[in-house]
Amino acid sequence: MTSIDLRYPFVGRWLVQNSPADRVPSHGTALFASSYAIDFVPVDARGRTASITVGTLMRPEPPERFPGFGRNVLAPVHGVVLRTHDAEPDHRAYRGLPSIGYALTQRRRARAGWAALAGNHVLIESEGMVVALCHLQQGSVTVRPAQRVHVGDVLGRCGNSGNSTEPHVHVQAVDNPDIDHANAVRVTFDGSLPHNGEVLTVTA
Repeated sequence: MTSIDLRYPFVGRWLVQNSPADRVPSHGTALFASSYAIDFVPVDARGRTASITVGTLMRPEPPERFPGFGRNVLAPVHGVVLRTHDAEPDHRAYRGLPSIGYALTQRRRARAGWAALAGNHVLIESEGMVVALCHLQQGSVTVRPAQRVHVGDVLGRCGNSGNSTEPHVHVQAVDNPDIDHANAVRVTFDGSLPHNGEVLTVTA
């Protein structure tokens, strides 16, 4: 099966979620070629995201409360930028009771297509495959279509756009830039695949 090996698209401490090392499809659906997609949530030095309070459980939170909002997102491969988008606003984060209401709107977003779920994103062509990095911060994308990028180049910043309950980066690879009709491609990172719940510490 087709696969691509990536570098981690960040430095610092990040929590692994929805990893295909633990289940396929990793996000519970094969829709939009997401079978092998993986999420990385930025955390603080203790490996934690924003603290949970009574308010957290009752109402949405500003994304600025989260430790990784605005962290740099880096190119995980050498390649050419195919498409960028960074006009979507960073909405509030949804945990606790607000997450239930937010989940009910997911079907509507899915009907609007992959881009509505991805939010702000960058697509990179590499080795005949396409790598997508999604949920970037509004206005943060630093690259443009047809630009050649190298591993470690800054692409944008971690945000909370698209189908996202808290600031994180969604990574997936596909065999076609038309993701609505593409096939999923397996990914590894530096030759392996992290499991759900792992906290990664990545240095430059």
